[in-house]
Amino acid sequence: MRYGIFSDVHSNLPALEAVLTAYQEERIDRHACIGDIVGYAANPRECINKIRDLKPILVAGNHDWACADLLNTRYFNPIAKEAIEWTEMQLSHDEKSFLKSMDLVFSDSNFILVHGTLDSPEDFDYLFDQLDAQINFELMAADICFVGHTHIPGVFVQDINNRISYVQDYPLSLSPRKKYIVNVGSVGQPRDRNPMASYCVFDSDRSVIDIKRVNYDIKQAQDSIFAAGLPSFLAERLAAGK
Repeated sequence: MRYGIFSDVHSNLPALEAVLTAYQEERIDRHACIGDIVGYAANPRECINKIRDLKPILVAGNHDWACADLLNTRYFNPIAKEAIEWTEMQLSHDEKSFLKSMDLVFSDSNFILVHGTLDSPEDFDYLFDQLDAQINFELMAADICFVGHTHIPGVFVQDINNRISYVQDYPLSLSPRKKYIVNVGSVGQPRDRNPMASYCVFDSDRSVIDIKRVNYDIKQAQDSIFAAGLPSFLAERLAAGK
């Protein structure tokens, strides 16, 4: 089966549309979204509706929870908090209920999905380094865990001797004797100094993971942020990929 796995759309409709167009060429059998559909940019309702139409596997992100009144905004920086408060005012009761309906963790025999970490997923901690990865590996009931949240794509690999390495070369062929934590990057707000939208394709039959990038209309996304009266930094950062 071919899975289209993506994260951190953050209300960026042009970026989401570009990724969904790319997925149409990938012969995807099932989509999965690792959270943060909303927050930061100016099209939360449109992004929610497009993702709902996919009928994907879903887990919640911290911005999803905050916009659904499940997470206190005191945990966010002032710019993120302002965007969350603006987003809350745009969403209908039904759209907030949809955000509330998402679980924190998905797990089956193929893989695990969690926005931040498996260690207290409700805290939405970041998985940045090998120490964070080690804690996650110890909690994994499957060999592959897909995450988001940092907005930086990359893969932690644990071998049979529990040694951990970090790779950013794709496509990546998986070994049955290793475990993997795959950060799929961000659709709507990449932070690895590459402004192109990031998305992942996982071919479970071939045991191959590929993280890809696609251009989108950044100016359109920026203009919508300016028009909404959201902080200008949220628009400016998109072109820099940070």
